[in-house]
Amino acid sequence: MAILRFYNVGISSIAACVPKNISYNKDLDYLIPANTIEKMIETTGIIEKRFVDKETCASDLCFKAAEKLITDNNIDKGEIDILLFLSQTPDYLIPATSPILQERLGLPKETACMDLTLACSGFIYALSTAYAYASLPSVRKVLLLVGDTFSKISNPKDRVNFPLYGDAGTACIVEKGNYEESIFELTSDGSGADNVMVPAMGYRHKITQDDLMDKEREDGNYRSEMDITMDGMKTFDHAIIVIPKQVKTLMRDANITPDNIDYVISHQANKMMITFIMKRLKIDMAKVPFCLDKFGNTSSPSIPLTIVSELDGKLNGEKKLLLSAIGAGWTFATAYIKTNNIKISHILEY
Repeated sequence: MAILRFYNVGISSIAACVPKNISYNKDLDYLIPANTIEKMIETTGIIEKRFVDKETCASDLCFKAAEKLITDNNIDKGEIDILLFLSQTPDYLIPATSPILQERLGLPKETACMDLTLACSGFIYALSTAYAYASLPSVRKVLLLVGDTFSKISNPKDRVNFPLYGDAGTACIVEKGNYEESIFELTSDGSGADNVMVPAMGYRHKITQDDLMDKEREDGNYRSEMDITMDGMKTFDHAIIVIPKQVKTLMRDANITPDNIDYVISHQANKMMITFIMKRLKIDMAKVPFCLDKFGNTSSPSIPLTIVSELDGKLNGEKKLLLSAIGAGWTFATAYIKTNNIKISHILEY
């Protein structure tokens, strides 16, 4: 396990952008029997999601979030030394998206840029990277952009995946300040790599004409090889075993109990799963914000989106947050971070 400890560095401001277009799960009666739709909504907690249009990418949502963040907080662009962009739906395979965002945002050419890729645990991993850079003496501010547009890789004829995923982009500034110790604990288990996968968008399986065609699968759903596929039961079963163990390990290493935590922000995957895990950890559900009902599973940006959507006006003064996520791969991430008067911009629609 990678255990990372940081001092005197933290998130100073955060923003999020979601598409204006709303897709309601109640309207999926063409895909899911009408008598089971309500049960599906109750189990997942997802009432509606936001979908981008054909021309909009994750980088566009992150760009809008970053613009608002910079404007709302009167940030000097010349002080942003590093830009990190994390997404599984980038603009291109080549070039990286982060230099494109640097130019679009009008950041100096001296800004260092890097793309990162990881699924639902990605924000915590990327945040630890931002903390590491911000800890260096020569770095003033790190701009962390995290966004995904899974609507582009979810097949409308797939009743397993299509009801789950929505789109969002987020931005936050990480910099030095009066912050207490933060702890990140990161693990992985590659034996689960095939449980959440897009088979044909890399170079292990180069795209053919046949890969573009929707085909009926063993589970009765229709997908192409360029659509996301997930074994939902294996993911659920693995998460409810591994996540409580990792959270307990983090609390032990940080010498804290649930009473020391102001809010637990979990990756927004499934309401029943999150509720089960929190009850197992004996964490008061009043400390566990949800935005699943409004935005669905947005993958990597779900944790910062939850902060912007649900904790605006609630993080004044010093607050202690526990972050937790499971992602494709498998990858797991937990973090115990301290915020100090974090500035949260009102959520933006684009």
